[in-house]
Amino acid sequence: MTKQNKIQLFNEHKVRTVWDSDTEEWYFSVVDVVEILTDSVNPTDYLKKMRKRDPELGTYIGTNCPQVLMTGDSGRKRKTLAATTEQLFRIIQSIPSPKAEPFKQWMAQVAATRIDQMQDPELSIEQAVEDYRRLGYSEQWINQRIRGIDIRKMLTDEWKRGGVDKKQYGYLTDIITSQWSGMKTREYKDFKGLHKESLRDNMTNIELALNMLAEASATELSKQQNPESLGHHIQVAKSGGKVAKAARNELEAKLGRSVISPAKASDYLQAPDPPKEID
Repeated sequence: MTKQNKIQLFNEHKVRTVWDSDTEEWYFSVVDVVEILTDSVNPTDYLKKMRKRDPELGTYIGTNCPQVLMTGDSGRKRKTLAATTEQLFRIIQSIPSPKAEPFKQWMAQVAATRIDQMQDPELSIEQAVEDYRRLGYSEQWINQRIRGIDIRKMLTDEWKRGGVDKKQYGYLTDIITSQWSGMKTREYKDFKGLHKESLRDNMTNIELALNMLAEASATELSKQQNPESLGHHIQVAKSGGKVAKAARNELEAKLGRSVISPAKASDYLQAPDPPKEID
């Protein structure tokens, strides 16, 4: 499951949102929305009272609205009551606020923007490039990362074609990663001192290249062998990872050091260029 956290603005008010690529849905923080529409100093308490006053609403929220990890004002991620566009419309109906209608229009625009990006992948890629630039990544790293996203998509498309359940993507990814790096994804993240951060967004150029080689190799081998069982998919994943492992071994033999780095993004992001002197 791929989730992307965003802060959306409605009339200068922040609304935490998460895009879930599996369900292709935006999830909005319910508390943030309640705060905007009610101007309540304690939106959490206001929401509790709403649920008590309207038992049907309380049942609806409890049944349909999940707890999603979102970043709070403290910078820490916590599970937050969230709702899709459709679910949020139902909740807003129980809030007597003149702000409701313009807020619904704003939500529809947020959803429409994402749909546009899905229909025209270039829009999504352009947004990703701008986000990485804003964070300070180098152009070379960004180019590799975007290419890596494309390669990853081809691999998951191949898994889907081969009948692999989405719940097993992480398991197969762990196999590929461990074959070339010697670590499963969680172990790799621990090695770099990461928690909820993306591992790929914290790989060096060489690590990204090796990971891309492993996943591209697994994709091509899968197309050739056409695996029909999970066991066969596992063998293909191992073979793809071993291709990158061989490349890693050869490079390390020439460099005389390991290319698996404990460095994370904050350790190697490019520094701003110094001001140029004027003659």
